[in-house]
Amino acid sequence: MMLRRGFILFLPRLVGLLVMACCLVSIVYMLACTPKGDNQQLALPRVHSPTAKEGYEAILQEREEQHRNYIISLKKQIAQLKAELQGRSEQLKNMRDQYTDPLDIRLDHSNPEKAQANLLAFLRSQIDKAEVHTGVKLSTEYAAVPFESFTLQKVYQLETGLTRHPEEKPVRKDKRDELIEVIELAVGSLNSPEGDSNTKHRVYTASDFIEGIYRTEKDKGTLYELTFKGDTKHQFKKIVLFRPFGPVMKVKNENVNMADTLINVIVPLAKRASKFRQFMQNFREMGIQQDGRIHLTVVYFGKEQMNEVKSILENTSKSANFKNFTFIQLNEEFSRGKGLDIGARFWKGNNVVLFFCDVDIYFTAEFLNSCRLNTQPGKKVFYPVLFSQYNPSIIYGHRDSIPSLEQQLVIKKETGFWRDFGFGMTCQYRSDFINIGGFDLDIKGWGGEDVHLYRKYLHSNLIVIRTPVRGLFHLWHEKQCLDELTPEQYKMCMQSKAMNEGSHGQLGMLVFKQEIETHLHRQKLSSKKT
Repeated sequence: MMLRRGFILFLPRLVGLLVMACCLVSIVYMLACTPKGDNQQLALPRVHSPTAKEGYEAILQEREEQHRNYIISLKKQIAQLKAELQGRSEQLKNMRDQYTDPLDIRLDHSNPEKAQANLLAFLRSQIDKAEVHTGVKLSTEYAAVPFESFTLQKVYQLETGLTRHPEEKPVRKDKRDELIEVIELAVGSLNSPEGDSNTKHRVYTASDFIEGIYRTEKDKGTLYELTFKGDTKHQFKKIVLFRPFGPVMKVKNENVNMADTLINVIVPLAKRASKFRQFMQNFREMGIQQDGRIHLTVVYFGKEQMNEVKSILENTSKSANFKNFTFIQLNEEFSRGKGLDIGARFWKGNNVVLFFCDVDIYFTAEFLNSCRLNTQPGKKVFYPVLFSQYNPSIIYGHRDSIPSLEQQLVIKKETGFWRDFGFGMTCQYRSDFINIGGFDLDIKGWGGEDVHLYRKYLHSNLIVIRTPVRGLFHLWHEKQCLDELTPEQYKMCMQSKAMNEGSHGQLGMLVFKQEIETHLHRQKLSSKKT
């Protein structure tokens, strides 16, 4: 779209250049037709020469013929330039008519009728552009936009979302309201038939609806095809509706200065000194060296490995000249929610962005800026969907073939998955965290506290930004699900453990490993016989 607008803006300049070219040709023509000066005139025969008269006539005739041919040539060139100019002007007009720029459709309050007419024309053009009446040639099967189907009770969907249900009652209110509205519009259309209003027609209700399909072209709109019962068993009524998307409208244009926006990274920890050493390497490179506007708060539970953790922290402080850290030690059982809550409330400075983080997380400097840009006190909180790494031993096979950590962190379906069921890594201003009530401190052990906080924000008037981010990774580690967990927590832990190991195909290869090896052995024996 941007290239198209740039080209359309350039076309008037092109027309101007063509006009200038015509002017230059005219000037050349005038100069060529101007009689030459004395120094440039051809030598004429002397008056008293016996061939004076014949010489004059011959020279004049020759000059006249030269001028006539030159004028004819110039006229042809001017005609060609005019034709080309007209053609370019028509081409420009056609392009403007065909590719109407949505940003050119503005709601002119001084002329509301014209603004409404322009908007309606644009919305109708969306139907013509969408794949409604005719098909569109596609390059591959991946370019096809699939339909999803629905009945009065269920939606059958390819994009399953967080629920992972291939069929479900619509959970999201916007989808539920959308389909209810479409069915009601279709019923209303069936009960308002075109033609003779005196003819009796049956009254349709939602119970006559059999099924529908719909799909959305993101730049055009949503197409709905609904099927209803007809008058007999083998007759049906079909209604086709289209919800066109309007033109893009500018909402805001502002400068955002994050130079003084500090992030307080809060990490709850118990033992796991080797993991903390790896975390501090990432923190030093991305947080201290590249970003520089960062504070670290470590909330440590117990005393085992505590001195080793403190030593790692102090060594980083000395080598990187980094003083912006806080170490809090608690002599009690590990609780992630409590550690984060205490770390957040311990801060005594100005309002600060809190990044709740775990020791097995890898982040980039770009993510820290995303953390700042997607939070706003009293307005927005940020819940990024991180990319979770599969077990490297399963991905890469033999331990000797596993590449370095930085080389492992690529976003592909073979290397990991979007951890859309996890809500533990989050950015918010401290004031919003305090006002929402913080964590539920009654939750012990693993899991549950992050979902509880997430739901608090969803129930508030704050905007929750939930999006995949390319600069936040969950590093694989062996997960232990303890017997002390509640049945619900244990189930969640085991589900997370299963998803962390590998993709569906990779785990299938492990399940059928014996069968695959048997097949390869038979193939080897067969090749030896031949």
